[in-house]
Amino acid sequence: MEQKALYEEFPFLRDVGRERQEQFEEYFKSAPRWLMGALHKEELKKGTVFIREGEQADTIFFLVKGIVGATDYRIYGTPYDFMQYDKAYAFGGMEFIMDYDLYRTTLRAMTNCTVVKISRVMFEKWMYSDIRAMKYEAKQVGECLLEEGRNSRLFLFMQGADRLALLLVERYEKYQKNGCLHMKGSQRDLADVTGLCVKSISRGIKKFMEDGLLTKEGKQIVINRQQYEGLKRMVSEKVDLE
Repeated sequence: MEQKALYEEFPFLRDVGRERQEQFEEYFKSAPRWLMGALHKEELKKGTVFIREGEQADTIFFLVKGIVGATDYRIYGTPYDFMQYDKAYAFGGMEFIMDYDLYRTTLRAMTNCTVVKISRVMFEKWMYSDIRAMKYEAKQVGECLLEEGRNSRLFLFMQGADRLALLLVERYEKYQKNGCLHMKGSQRDLADVTGLCVKSISRGIKKFMEDGLLTKEGKQIVINRQQYEGLKRMVSEKVDLE
């Protein structure tokens, strides 16, 4: 599909950053025009769970704006946020590629989000008729699973403050703007992502503040370029980040 046609169908894409626009352009580059009639925009409030593990995988969601988190509840019933997504990933596409009838992950909106959704039936019709789109979707799924596996191995062998430092480095590299990261979220949220207890998170933040590796502005953690480089050096002494 031509870019002009894509923006005619989805004028709200003009209001997002260029990186997200390019992701949509790549996803729908070869999409047929009939597909546009099957896609529907939806607004999700922060905290909304829109995919639940074990439920019928009958809908595919594309993220237009916002951040989505993947949560695992299998470990003692405690929620563990193990991944965050901030690009036009097809949620539900993995289940299609791997031929699963049920969703394998619980997903919720970490911020207010805008999504475009399509039924799995129509998504499959598109994929089976468009080999370029099928190949691109398989690549996206493979890259996501590879990143998840690499991150899991890193966290497995890191302890305490080092694990928190790795998370802060990753967040900076993904979400910094103009050389500075302003990170919202409670210590409970950081504990869920790292697998550490809240007390360990509190000690780690206090230590990093004393060492000049981060600052606090109200409830926000703020990391500038110099602080990021210090955190990255700290992590690089333990693991190869390349």
